[in-house]
Amino acid sequence: MSLVLNSVSLSRGGEIHLDDVSLRFDRGGLTTVLGRTLSGKTTLLRAIAGLQETDRGTLTRDGEPFGTLPAWKRDVAMVYQQFINYPHLSVFENVAFPLRKRKVAESEVGHRVRSVLDVVGLAAFGERKPSQLSGGQQQRVALARALVRKAGVLLLDEPLVNLDYKLREQLREEFRGLLASQADATVIYNTTEPAEAMMLGDRLVVMHEGRVLQAGVPTAVFDRPASALVARIVTDPPMTIVAGTLDGGRVLFEGGLALDAPGLLAAMPPGRYRFGIRANEIEPVDGGGIAGRVTFGEVSGSETFLHVETMLGEAVVQLEGVHRVEPGRQIGLSFAPERLFVFAAQGEGALLHAPGHGEG
Repeated sequence: MSLVLNSVSLSRGGEIHLDDVSLRFDRGGLTTVLGRTLSGKTTLLRAIAGLQETDRGTLTRDGEPFGTLPAWKRDVAMVYQQFINYPHLSVFENVAFPLRKRKVAESEVGHRVRSVLDVVGLAAFGERKPSQLSGGQQQRVALARALVRKAGVLLLDEPLVNLDYKLREQLREEFRGLLASQADATVIYNTTEPAEAMMLGDRLVVMHEGRVLQAGVPTAVFDRPASALVARIVTDPPMTIVAGTLDGGRVLFEGGLALDAPGLLAAMPPGRYRFGIRANEIEPVDGGGIAGRVTFGEVSGSETFLHVETMLGEAVVQLEGVHRVEPGRQIGLSFAPERLFVFAAQGEGALLHAPGHGEG
């Protein structure tokens, strides 16, 4: 059984928020929706929840009309970016609130609240007020309040975005297990973080400016992004993409660099293309390579990202471990041509070749 959107569109004030969106969300699966800010992710969830009226298209659930139902009849629970808890109520009463509002029997309220607090690791905190909890614990209270309803559709709109890095990492690992308890629900999770989308989702939807660019199994989307735009959205840091030409078995990059085209690339028709390489495929070398100057470095957890200005433009290099590299340092860069993605030169750059695959 499933939730289906068919050609759903929504515009406000002359701006398109959803553009002919057709998607299927299966019950028992967790779909992550990945996109940059203002890509339409939140509008998508609000349309599903009945909080925003659409202009065109249909929504159905299990084959029955869904988009015409008022919000209160849609059996939808939603967790927002800003965790919303009632400060004057205990953790137990916060979680019990939606059940009491629906006049669930008191014996059932106690059982369900205690069960869900145990699931989210807050069984010992039922009598505390939200102000006595950490940010991560408060977000789990908000999640518990959504879970306790046992709604048919669970929507999570970037629930970890306002937490610090270490806490996000911790809760990200927990969420997969927490959401697995919703086997009878359709779960949709919005995020701007590619790693989060890949880790949590059974299925991945990539959105940009209200449009669905690609949908599928996360690893398949990552390995074969439909376009250069998708490749940059699903990769963190974004894939380095450089214009160039294939000619006579050589890759000629703008900026003057020339490389022998390996294997299938050499067999592609001559012409202009865009070439992409991921940050973890670029290596610094001592002497030789592509000359570059470090503009800045950033440490993210156990990895370091160097932003390097080269003859090809800016490249981003991903290094394992923590490295202190001063801005202005001259370094050489190298990558294997076999790891290049090839995209069309026009438009959003349709994928033509992915490493380890034939032409798209």
